[in-house]
Amino acid sequence: MEPVAQTKSPAARRSAARFSLGGIVARHGRWLIILPPLVFLLVFFLIPFAFALKISFAEAALRIPPFSEVWQITADHHLHLTPTLRNYAYLLNDEVYAVSYLYSLKTAFFSTLICLLIGYPMAYAMARSSKATQGILMLVIILPFWTSFLLRVYALEGIIRDNGLLNSALLWLGVIDHPLKLMRTTFAVYLGIVYSYLPFMVLPLFATLEKLDVTLLEAASDLGSRPWRAFLDVTLPLSMPGVIAGSMLVFIPAIGEYVIPALLGGPDNLMIGRVLWDEFFANHDWPVAAAVSIAFLVLLAGPIAVHQYYRIRQLEQ
Repeated sequence: MEPVAQTKSPAARRSAARFSLGGIVARHGRWLIILPPLVFLLVFFLIPFAFALKISFAEAALRIPPFSEVWQITADHHLHLTPTLRNYAYLLNDEVYAVSYLYSLKTAFFSTLICLLIGYPMAYAMARSSKATQGILMLVIILPFWTSFLLRVYALEGIIRDNGLLNSALLWLGVIDHPLKLMRTTFAVYLGIVYSYLPFMVLPLFATLEKLDVTLLEAASDLGSRPWRAFLDVTLPLSMPGVIAGSMLVFIPAIGEYVIPALLGGPDNLMIGRVLWDEFFANHDWPVAAAVSIAFLVLLAGPIAVHQYYRIRQLEQ
């Protein structure tokens, strides 16, 4: 007697597929991809941001940690809130915070502009080179990342100080009669930021320009367009995603830079990073420092978030 073939019903097959690994991936694949960066942002950004926000509403106190409690549970199990806006009001009354923030904006803006003016020709030349040459040039661009950021800034200090390599070479060649004053100047701060963050401008630009269709430039030339006109009408507009990405990668870390102004800048180069360091570690005023951090984040990330929102809306239309 032949065995009876056992077949599952369609409902049973759908149920088995639903609880299989493939079914789970098919239904929740998007969330499985989003979950790791979401957890990372939750642990290393949102939770510290919540702590800083809480501290910004506290008052400085002679205790460890050096701030008062924002809320307390009383003996009769009632929640007692004691937040204060005094720290944010202090930011508006003391002009040092506005001056440092505006100086940080100015320094980051011009540093980004210099990186763009230097990095765009470099990225364009790399994109138009052969594949073998591109590999060598890419190695040259990313080679500084193989050493510590702090060591690179110290090395730059050794080059531009009064008895450093640059002044010694210029004196030996007879170009100058006395050492140039480069350290503890605004020039040194700009030089350090451009030197440190230039690769962040070059790499996104290269990735964009390398994908550019060369036949578009040939078509523009056939239609009588001069090279500079073809660049303005074709190359530059198509490379704008790389320009925006590179500018963001340079501008955002440069505006909060602390190491470069501290090691290369002078007392006049008061950036917001140095102000935060002084409030946290010199004055031990954690509530004011937290308020500076929150206000700085809102003033910086707010316009960027609004710009991204309207940009996405335009792309969806």
